[in-house]
Amino acid sequence: MAAIAAQLGRDPLFHGIVAEYQDPEEILAAAKAVKAAGYSHLDGYTPFPVHGLDDAIGFKDTKVQWTIFFAGIAGFGAGMFLQWYTAVVDYPMNVGGKPNFSWPGFIPVAYECTILFAGLAAAGSMLAFNGLPRPNHPIFNTPRFELASQTSFFLCVEATDPQFDAVEVRKLLESTAPVQVSDVYADEPEGA
Repeated sequence: MAAIAAQLGRDPLFHGIVAEYQDPEEILAAAKAVKAAGYSHLDGYTPFPVHGLDDAIGFKDTKVQWTIFFAGIAGFGAGMFLQWYTAVVDYPMNVGGKPNFSWPGFIPVAYECTILFAGLAAAGSMLAFNGLPRPNHPIFNTPRFELASQTSFFLCVEATDPQFDAVEVRKLLESTAPVQVSDVYADEPEGA
């Protein structure tokens, strides 16, 4: 029964099917073919950036960038507010007849607050949106996956894809002439 569930991609420990390639052109062509077949939950693992692969697999994640942008705006606002509050409300001083809220002098501190907030948001949102820290991922169970940081290119069609059918995915990946195609399972949970 578990074999049938895995074949259909419904086994909870079944992560997906991974194909290994030797050249960046091969993984790029395979990603385009898989995407053209209608699959949307893809991921590529390469030893160096492959130009066009993110577009080929449909990767358009911009959550981190927008978080940094809005954190920068919040930082600028917080810096200006802090200075306005201290100079106008909390401890106003008449210095040389200047207005209490002399905004050109407040720009350096507001700029530094922008950088601080954006930098902290970049680190925090990168960890949060990537699900880190995560010491283990099912993709690490792929045979020969250690080569993903050295010489090989891996394309994974995840079982979470709405139209995932293990038999069809395997046929499609094998038609792209990979070195090998492997099923990937997550580790058994403790006590199972």
